Amino acid sequence: MSYVSSNARRSIASVGSQIHTNYSSRQREYALLNNKSCTAHPFSSAATEIELVDDNTATSYTIKRRQGVRNVAIVAHVDHGKTTLVDELLKVAAASSKNASSTKAAGGSDNNSADDAEVDLNRLMDSGDLEKERGITITSKVTRLNYTTNDGENNYIINVVDTPGHADFAGEVDRILGTVDGVVLVVDAGEGPKSQTKYVLSCALNLGLKPIVVLNKADREESLGRLEGGETELELMDLFEALGADDNQMEYRTLYGSARGGWITEDVENAIKIANDGGVDKDGVSSNMSGLLNAILEDIPEPHLHWYGESSGDEKNVSDFAGQPFSMTATTVGMDPYLGRTCTGRIYSGQIKIGDAVTLLKRQGGSYSEAANNGSGPSSSVTGLFVNRGVSRASLEPAVASAGDIVTLAGIPESMKVGDTLTSTDNQVSNAIDTPPLAPPTLSCLFGANNGPLAGREGTIVASSRVRSRLINETDNNVTLTVELCEADAEKTVVFGRGELQIGILVEQMRREGYEMIITPPQIITSTCPTTGQQLEPYEEVVVDVDSEYSGTVVNALTGSRKGVLVEMVDDAQGKARLKFEIPSRGLLGFGPEIATATRGTAVMHHMYLEDREYAGPIGRGSDRGKLVCNEMGKATLFALESLQARGTLFVEPGEMVYPGMVIGENAKSGDLEVNPVRAKATSNMRTQSKDEKLYLTPPKKFSIEELIGYMSDDEVIEVTPQSVRLRKAELDSGVRERAARAKKKQMDALKAKGGKK
Repeated sequence: MSYVSSNARRSIASVGSQIHTNYSSRQREYALLNNKSCTAHPFSSAATEIELVDDNTATSYTIKRRQGVRNVAIVAHVDHGKTTLVDELLKVAAASSKNASSTKAAGGSDNNSADDAEVDLNRLMDSGDLEKERGITITSKVTRLNYTTNDGENNYIINVVDTPGHADFAGEVDRILGTVDGVVLVVDAGEGPKSQTKYVLSCALNLGLKPIVVLNKADREESLGRLEGGETELELMDLFEALGADDNQMEYRTLYGSARGGWITEDVENAIKIANDGGVDKDGVSSNMSGLLNAILEDIPEPHLHWYGESSGDEKNVSDFAGQPFSMTATTVGMDPYLGRTCTGRIYSGQIKIGDAVTLLKRQGGSYSEAANNGSGPSSSVTGLFVNRGVSRASLEPAVASAGDIVTLAGIPESMKVGDTLTSTDNQVSNAIDTPPLAPPTLSCLFGANNGPLAGREGTIVASSRVRSRLINETDNNVTLTVELCEADAEKTVVFGRGELQIGILVEQMRREGYEMIITPPQIITSTCPTTGQQLEPYEEVVVDVDSEYSGTVVNALTGSRKGVLVEMVDDAQGKARLKFEIPSRGLLGFGPEIATATRGTAVMHHMYLEDREYAGPIGRGSDRGKLVCNEMGKATLFALESLQARGTLFVEPGEMVYPGMVIGENAKSGDLEVNPVRAKATSNMRTQSKDEKLYLTPPKKFSIEELIGYMSDDEVIEVTPQSVRLRKAELDSGVRERAARAKKKQMDALKAKGGKK
């Protein structure tokens, strides 16, 4: 049974197609930039002129370059070291500013006069609590570096964007790439390109962005052999060619270094020497990350801007933008209790300062119901102008931002969404700026109010309307989430997302805010082919790195009932195997914990959305084991749990509150088994030989929320409170569950009998 209505599927599909269609003009713009001498000369400040006429309006604008600024994104697969790399860049930029005798504003405005504060730069960009706990980047963040070249004569502003590396948060990469003009692709020199490397690189190449490749972790033993043999570089070249990189993009610069060691070099032999000698190159000079910043200044083009009106061949200074219409797209929106609505984004034309009046233009092809933009959208006055230094927000001095800057504005219209455009009220641009395309969601879950026996005891926000309101607010920034009202149950809300981890992170954030809720099993989003009428479902590319002795276990698990197909298998000299599969997204639900147990934690799995393909039919979920279901309410006792642990794997510990219908463990056999975990030892005068025996209990198995999302069966729900995460049956009454199971069995037998007669 799927909770995703046909109307919901059609609306999601139409939004995706509209965004792709409207974004074609943005791709043409990047194509023009690449084909008409847009390669930046080393430390060049010249503006580039390209005539680009907007066919939908009577206006035309010229593409020029903003001098003294670079906008670049750091992209990589998860755990390849991009956040540590950004920390090192912050250190180098701070040191260059301190060593400079004087600081001159880039482009004619002193936007970087503030001294960098003394802060701890260890994983600074992972500032969220969940990011620190899990060691992953969840949201994209931009920081402003003030970099002075080694000669001390040139000062530059470099806006660096740190992006997530996990596939479930790929939407953060999608929305941010439109604000930059180049990418630094970080690849683990020992592992080579992975699935998310392929995804982020394909997005960057399609937008015409100029890449720089950094082979990170070059000081590790497993990396040195691959560097000497050139294996990682050959894999990258093949990947660039397979993704259709043009001639300009194929001429990318490759750097070798170690973000943790704080060094980088352009010579592979020098990199091997530094790795062996501990950060000292072959000339005896200590290396640092300044080489990457210099490479960004040389290879990444200066930010392009829209110049309206007649064009001249002269270079444009910041002061020349004053008469231009202001336009800016939002990549992040938020709410400040003192400043009101805020948004962060890149300015494409004109200037903005505190007190200026701005008007909102809804994004083209967006999912909003407002009428077409006619210049009469909501307006407001800018009350604050800020930039990010590290993860701290600092006021811009002087408070004027120009085209090419990435800034935060306060006091914007309340209805501002990610992807919308702000323009000056008195001198407006004709159309909203196109926003990047986003990959469609792959699964959905139902969120509702907690209706269990313990509802309201641990949380402070329990009403379904409050839960729905919080989910809707989440879509302001989390553009890959879609929230709709459930057609079958008005008390529940449908949430469409990219994967189990994305949904799990959202639920974890909400429970820390005091919410109580239940989550139903995930349902994969299907669609209908407009040509053949066949049902389609999302397929994903899965890459599993595992010890060679367990490769057969992984192959059997994915190619059996989960309907996966083994595409490639590679063994290396270290006893590792890399397996590549193509599999329906349904087949991955709950696979992570299962394969981790089967391979004793040696398997590392990554996946990436491929495309929609023909529906694969019924899919198994791996293990057919049943559950241990509680049949009494109270606190679990050590006496009862000690006797139950022989029945399977327990999920609860002594003293934990349980109730009828709650899942307290996994049955060692198929089928559910009702048990009593609250039974206490009889207190009587009868003496037994075992009266003084000690009781030993195996530690219970604990799941994270995302693991439970993939693990739970179709007749179960997850109950989430600020203090507890419980798995229970959707129907708590055991009698009702038994009658439903018998009815379902009769239906299945009837279908089998009918099929046998035919």
